[in-house]
Amino acid sequence: MIALYKKFKEGFAKTVSEIATKTRGLFGGRQIDASSLESLEEALYTADFGVETTTEILEEIKRAYGSEKELRGGKAAEIGAAVLARVLAGSEGSLDGPGSPLGTGGADGKPVVIAMIGVNGSGKTTTSAKLAWKLKQEGRSVVLAACDTFRAAAIEQLKSWATRLELEIVASHTGADAAAVAYDAWQAAKARQRDYLIVDTAGRLHTKGNLMEELAKIRRVLQKHDPEAPQHRWLVVDGSLGSNSIEQAKVFHQSFGLTGLVVTKLDGTSRGGALVGIYRQLKIPIYFLGLGEQPEDLQPFSVENYAKAVFGLNPGSG
Repeated sequence: MIALYKKFKEGFAKTVSEIATKTRGLFGGRQIDASSLESLEEALYTADFGVETTTEILEEIKRAYGSEKELRGGKAAEIGAAVLARVLAGSEGSLDGPGSPLGTGGADGKPVVIAMIGVNGSGKTTTSAKLAWKLKQEGRSVVLAACDTFRAAAIEQLKSWATRLELEIVASHTGADAAAVAYDAWQAAKARQRDYLIVDTAGRLHTKGNLMEELAKIRRVLQKHDPEAPQHRWLVVDGSLGSNSIEQAKVFHQSFGLTGLVVTKLDGTSRGGALVGIYRQLKIPIYFLGLGEQPEDLQPFSVENYAKAVFGLNPGSG
């Protein structure tokens, strides 16, 4: 628990630092006043928590301040974390436990398919490899499908990760039919009795319409093998894009029916509040956060760890 929280705290260091700077270290223990509340409002907007969430946090803190004039920053941080936890209630996508969407990988002799979706630059290909490695570490068997055939670097990138992490991969050449690669990969995963097939899809084609049709084609081909595939359609979004990622998520959700989110690059941005806005808008569960470059930096999303990390609190506080 503490080790996992440490990852979150390190991953959100830039967001915490930005809030601390703008509020002049308010959460370090200073007494609340009108000026610090104004600074906090600015900091929350800068971190991309959005109007609704920022307003809710400030209203809760102001209520507490109204009845406790000696209210200090530490208490305000606990209130802010509690509001975030409430807003994000039900947002955790879980890999484990009874009824888990991924808990029955390969149970019927067919691989569970996870289609990784997102625009180029979101970290989709890297995340696909890290997810495969994580599942492998947990004793599950996985095949990767290099279906971003439009971008030459994507195939080589996924192959490189597969070699480094000793992962199984099905790939073809640049310009190959992505749906055909997905078809072959499903057959390979089924023949080898693998639990999961992770499909790295294209992030850019000539037009948005081309891209959505390509994704739909991959889906149709997979459904020739298994009418339920892909069981999971996860959007990988770059957390540093902030609120701009909400519109991106809406487009993919309307076209492909997203079932989960992975938010990446949060360690390199001070805009760690963006994922709250995405969840508020679409109510899609968040499965993982990308908090660094290493495979182990792909961490399962935890509401409690997230809420406490962004306000600089320690586990067990509040």
